[in-house]
Amino acid sequence: MDPQPLSSTAGYGEDAEALVEQYESVSFTDVHRDVLHLFPSQPSVILDIGAGSGRDAAALVSQGHVVVAAEPTAELRALGRNTHVGRDIEWVDDSLPEMKVLRGRGARFDLILLTAVWMHLDELQRTLAMEAITGMLAPAGRVVLSLRHGPVPPGRRMFDVSAHETSELARGYGLSVVHFSERADPHGRQGVHWSNLGLQPQTATS
Repeated sequence: MDPQPLSSTAGYGEDAEALVEQYESVSFTDVHRDVLHLFPSQPSVILDIGAGSGRDAAALVSQGHVVVAAEPTAELRALGRNTHVGRDIEWVDDSLPEMKVLRGRGARFDLILLTAVWMHLDELQRTLAMEAITGMLAPAGRVVLSLRHGPVPPGRRMFDVSAHETSELARGYGLSVVHFSERADPHGRQGVHWSNLGLQPQTATS
């Protein structure tokens, strides 16, 4: 019998403390340097999906934004709250592909941030997730998404998802690509590199 397939969050709870240390070792500005121009300049409502340690959520709150940090791994949520205690971040136990909690609220966001999340979803989940994201995006909102390429760490589930495939899927849900870039891994890991995409509704770009 085949072993039970790994979940999209496999390995994150067990390694939470080490991961928080890793995430917090690089700054929000360094991680997102190629896409900072896509972030809202005025106070906005932002959703950070797969918020991890809360590094990005905390930085965005400090800029005056209202931030919802969606993190399905309980250990990361707890450590994120403790790491950024005093920051006015709303932590929510919610996850792709359905985002049942926030979609159930009818929530809409000016920016949806997905950092190192998308490649954990299989093909069907990515389709469902794109539908969910599109449904939560404000009419003039943006999606900023990063894709990890390279060796898969032991005990994790990742798929080889290209920026082209992601862009085509987004277009099918009415989103235009307004940014594409690639960069080396900010942690310096051998063989790892990243793609960054900026997406927004086609009606907002026409």
